[in-house]
Parts: sequence; structure tokens; C-alpha cells
Amino acid sequence: MAQRPIETASRLSRRQMLKIGALGFGSIACSYLDGMEQSAAAAPVDNGLAPQSGHFEAPAKAVIMLMQNGGPGQMDLFDPKPDLTKHSGKVHVEKVEMFQPGSEGNTLLGSPLKFRKYGESGIEMAEILPHLGSVADEICLVRSMYNLHNNHTESLVALNTGKIFQGRPALGSWVSYGLGTENQNLPAYVVLRDPEGYNTSGTLLWQNGWMPALYRGTEVSTAGTPVLNLNPSQPIPPAVQRENLDLLAKLNRRHQQDFAYESSLEARIQNYELAARMQLAAAETLDLSRETPATRKMYGLDEPETAGYGLRCLMARRLVESGVRFVQILPPVKPNSQPWDAHDNSKTDNEAICAKCDLPSAALIKDLKQRGLLESTIVVWSGEFGRLPVSQNGKGRDHNRNAFSLILAGGGFKAGHVHGATDDIGYRSVVDPVGVSDLHATLLHQLGLDHTRLTYEHHGSDETLTDARVTDARVEGELFHGPVRV
Repeated sequence: MAQRPIETASRLSRRQMLKIGALGFGSIACSYLDGMEQSAAAAPVDNGLAPQSGHFEAPAKAVIMLMQNGGPGQMDLFDPKPDLTKHSGKVHVEKVEMFQPGSEGNTLLGSPLKFRKYGESGIEMAEILPHLGSVADEICLVRSMYNLHNNHTESLVALNTGKIFQGRPALGSWVSYGLGTENQNLPAYVVLRDPEGYNTSGTLLWQNGWMPALYRGTEVSTAGTPVLNLNPSQPIPPAVQRENLDLLAKLNRRHQQDFAYESSLEARIQNYELAARMQLAAAETLDLSRETPATRKMYGLDEPETAGYGLRCLMARRLVESGVRFVQILPPVKPNSQPWDAHDNSKTDNEAICAKCDLPSAALIKDLKQRGLLESTIVVWSGEFGRLPVSQNGKGRDHNRNAFSLILAGGGFKAGHVHGATDDIGYRSVVDPVGVSDLHATLLHQLGLDHTRLTYEHHGSDETLTDARVTDARVEGELFHGPVRV
């Protein structure tokens, strides 16, 4: 009779080894862990994106961020400077902070673009922004913004994550982490970029950082299949697909019980399950065939110059209407992945990009208002920094982190209101300056979130979006109606 083989260590699981070793004390630990796993299995599964209440009541429940990367020139678009025009061509006495060569002469450059007053509020903006001008009475124009860096990547990362360093969660990640989403069949955080390519810094602007992957921005295409790899390569009958997905879900959960504390595994399972639900929901939400001809015309979908950006703005409205919490829209990438970067010619460069983005941006604000969604949706229109008041190579402008303008609309922000001011030539924010961390604190406040209490533990520290201990971030109560809540 053959001899039975001896059980070797390689045949023992870790739990079996604990049970037979150390006088059996290991089995006590195993029993405790078994109890914890069984309790976790019995509890309802929290996918991390269930709708959550904020720290206090607030008017807004969603954000649409119109990212105008490249650095729109404040003195050419939103912040008229008569003194700059008056002294154009003269050498400025104060040396400005340059980023690229070409501005060494320190020669002041008056705006080559004309301004006019818009709406009953009389807000002054450039004439090449007639459509944004038409909604002047709906916007809060902040003229005293500043950022932390003069390079595109660092400044874009700071505007989106609060710090110039890569690897932190984006604003949209914090919002979806704090509030979840009202539609469990769609991502909480959606990114709509130009299908022709990525803008400067690419996916760095919607990273989840050290948060679970389900808080990362999900790219949705406006050309072809909206969500890549969402449907099977070969058609499968719905009933068969449902059985396959149910079986996969059971296997995933069974596997997860052996790795109860692996957050990355949980995030991956949730993403797969979300993808299954999106097979139906995404197609329905992003089907624009139901939109009226009037709506399509309002967004500029019938004109080649505005069609691409207009489509993204219209899709953003549909996503927010369907319960998505945060939508980020990127501008056109051709002929420049930094379309507002007017180094060559402040007049022609701004005219070209305004022709593509002005009408759709205004249409989004108008459409949200007429559908009763503007008060509950914050629209942010912003670049990462502004431009210098001195000329670069004669007609262009270099980067300026010390001053830029942005637009806020809806979400309880004051309408027809101008906040803050720059100096006489638009170089530096001097009256009621607002930093990017202050902006983040204020946006969270309007969503019902206290920026000092919205925390996520990372490496033993309670991290926040604004890191107010270092940045001194504060809520800018002058930008919205009502008191500052804590």
C-alpha cells in the first residue's frame, strides 16, 4: 500500500498554520477575523457614491466647470484698464514677473480689444464676448483671482486640486466623495474633453489621488461611442448578459471576502458594476436626438466653429439634469492644446478662441436657468491664470499668476455682481483678492460642505482639499447670498 504523503508547509494556508501553531492561540485571532468578515458580508454594501447630506443646507447640488486652459487675458476680456491703454507703449517702472522670453522691454500694452457694458448690471466685458455679455445679469465676475505658479501644468493642477504638486484628488473627486451622486447608473464625476486630443496636463486634472479610484473623473466622448469598452464586442441577448453580470458580481463578492480591507479591489468591483448599469443609462442620457432644433441652435451645434464645444456644454446640462454631481468641460485643442495662451497676438488669438467658446458657454447658463436648474448648479468659467500688462514680442502677452478673472453663475452666487479689483494696469489683484484655495472653500460651501471638515485620512493625517492650516483658505462670503455657514 502506498504511503500517504506528508503535509508540507506549502500545502497549508496561513489560517491553518495559525490554528495549529502557538498552542492554538492563533485560532482565537482567526475566529475574531471570521466574525468581522461575516459582519461585513451581512451589512449592506456601500458603494461609496450613495447620496450624502452635506454639513449644512446649501443651494447647490452640482457643478459644471468650464476649464479655459491657457490663461485668458483679464485686461483683454473682463477687466478694462483705461490707464493701461493711456500709457501703452511706455516702459513700466515696476519690473513684472516674466515666464518666457520676449517681455524684457517691460513695455506696457493696452488692450487691442474694445469693451462695452452689458445688461442692467452694466458689467464691462470685451465686445468679442457678446453672448457671455448677454447673461451678464446672471453671473458673478471675480476680477481679483490669483494662483500659485506661472507654468501651465502647475497652475492647472493647483486650480483643480489645490496644490501645484501632482497626485492629489481633484475638486470633482472631493465633491463626489463628500456628496455621492443622485444617479447610481452614471459616474458622479464626468469629464468632457475634445475628442481630437488632450489639453495641457491631460488626465492630471481629474485624478483621484490617494482616494479610491471610483472618485476619479470618467471621460465621456462626444464623438463615436460615449464610453469606451462599455459594451461587448459582439452582441449578446439581454437575458444572457444579465445572467453573466450577475454571476460575475457573485464571484467578485466571494473573492472580496478574502480581501476585505483592499480598497483598490472594492473600487474595481464598483467600477465594473457601474459599467454594467451604464450600458443602458449612458446611452439614454447622452442621446441628443431628443433635443429640439431651437436648443441645438442655441448651443451652436449647427455651426462648425461652435459645434464641438457646444455639444460638450449641452451634454453637461443633460448629465447634471440626470443627477451627475460634477462635470468638467475642456476647450478645443486645435490648433493649440492651450487655446487661451495668447503669446503671439492678444487680439487675433482671443478672437479665435472666443468665437468657439463664447456662444456655448452663455447657452449653458441660459438653458440651465430656463429649466430651473441654475440655482442648484454652479457654473465655473475659469482659466488657470491671467496675462501680463506688458507686451511679449510686440503684440502678445506672457503668463501672470498674480491676477486673472473668472465667472461664477448659479448655485446661490450673486448675479450681476463684480467682486474685487486689480491695480491700475491689471498686473496684481489688490482689492479683495481670492486665491484658488479660497475659491475651493467657497464652492464647497455652496454645496453644503465645510472645507475644514471634509477630510480623508491619508498616511495617518486627515487631508482636506484646501489644507487651510497652510493656505489660510477661507470662504468668500461676498460672492454669494446669505451668511457663511460652519
